[in-house]
Amino acid sequence: MIQLLRTLVAVLCLSGTAIASDLQPTHEFTLDNGLKVIVREDHRAPVVVSQLWYKVGSSYETPGRTGLSHMLEHMMFKGSEKLGPGEASRILRELGAQENAFTSNDFTAYYQVLARDRLAVAFELEADRLASLRLSEDEFLRELEVVKEERRLRTDDRPSSLAFERFRTLAYPASGYRNPTIGWMSDLERMTVEDTRDWFQAWYAPNNATLVVVGDVTLAEVRGLAARYFGPIEARALQPAKQPVELAEPGERRLRMHVRTQLPSLMMAFNVPALATGADPRQIHALRLLSALLDGGSSARLATRLERGEELVTGASAWYDAHTRGDSLFVLSASPNVQRGHSLEDVEAGLWRELDALRQTPPDAAELERVRAQVIAGLVFERDSITQQATAIGRLESVGLSWRLMDEELQALEAITPEDIQSAAQTFFTRSRMTVAHVLPLEAENE
Repeated sequence: MIQLLRTLVAVLCLSGTAIASDLQPTHEFTLDNGLKVIVREDHRAPVVVSQLWYKVGSSYETPGRTGLSHMLEHMMFKGSEKLGPGEASRILRELGAQENAFTSNDFTAYYQVLARDRLAVAFELEADRLASLRLSEDEFLRELEVVKEERRLRTDDRPSSLAFERFRTLAYPASGYRNPTIGWMSDLERMTVEDTRDWFQAWYAPNNATLVVVGDVTLAEVRGLAARYFGPIEARALQPAKQPVELAEPGERRLRMHVRTQLPSLMMAFNVPALATGADPRQIHALRLLSALLDGGSSARLATRLERGEELVTGASAWYDAHTRGDSLFVLSASPNVQRGHSLEDVEAGLWRELDALRQTPPDAAELERVRAQVIAGLVFERDSITQQATAIGRLESVGLSWRLMDEELQALEAITPEDIQSAAQTFFTRSRMTVAHVLPLEAENE
């Protein structure tokens, strides 16, 4: 069985490398104005995805000015000197294209998926709003109310989202990752159109962006179109952006919160590095496999031991994001099996038993190979989508890494040993790095 799993991992690694190097040549060039362009060929269908990534997100924001990156994302659809509000979206819809945008802690991105022969239209529209965005006060005031309502629906009126937002403010004591992407309501209420204009001028420049194109295209045609539409836009002086580096061991932090929920839940996080900040990439890839080992489906440790074995929890999860601009979190969450009489304190103790087991004993070879094959298979199958390929490239570039890592990570994961897993657990699963939140129903507030 172990040999079968090793063979599967080897085949997946080789196939992933073959996809990248043989079937999908990837090219990189930079325009004179500093716009970086990455082209990945995928000729399976006459379709292309175009994504423009700006290196700015909520982690760039400062107290009193949160939510600006997300608000500006909304305003980017409100017209330019050439087009009125919504006209660019109408043009794309009439061409049968898909479009959208998203903002995160580290970046803001805009994308279109369309027929390969319409790529010039996507470039023209994207370059137009970068060169001549119209930020009118009337449109801003209307859209600001939309964003406020979005915050109410997605965070303020959703107990789990509200609890996690508060949890992050403790888990990230030193960096901008404590800022909610949508912004604090108090900051939204005093935001002005001038704030968004200043934010646009500070960060929306070709020399602070990456254009990613994946699909049925060639380097020559993308180079020509990029030079035609984006080339005339002038570069601008940029302010320095420092990495959101955290305190390595901030000390144990605890939050007890009552929200409108029927059942209690627990969140636990450990301050850990990411690929962009870690000194040893092996530790980072070990944490990625560790997350899957704990929560990689029905055969993972949390499910087999705490949920079905001890019947301690009704559900548990673990996740870790290695592709952040700054330091990251390793997060666990669980809900106690109250029908069996278990409490949040019982759940916390159970999670620590699993973490201590990893600290004391490395996983055996069969377990690690199963988890590794699962993770690598997920990565390989994910890359079947041109949109996912473009997103992986754009994200890596926007957090200060290289797109080449997406073609190298399969081998990096394959090299991780059981001892690497144990070492990462010993290094990072300590109480001095830990934040814990007990989330309880409102009716328990006075108990």
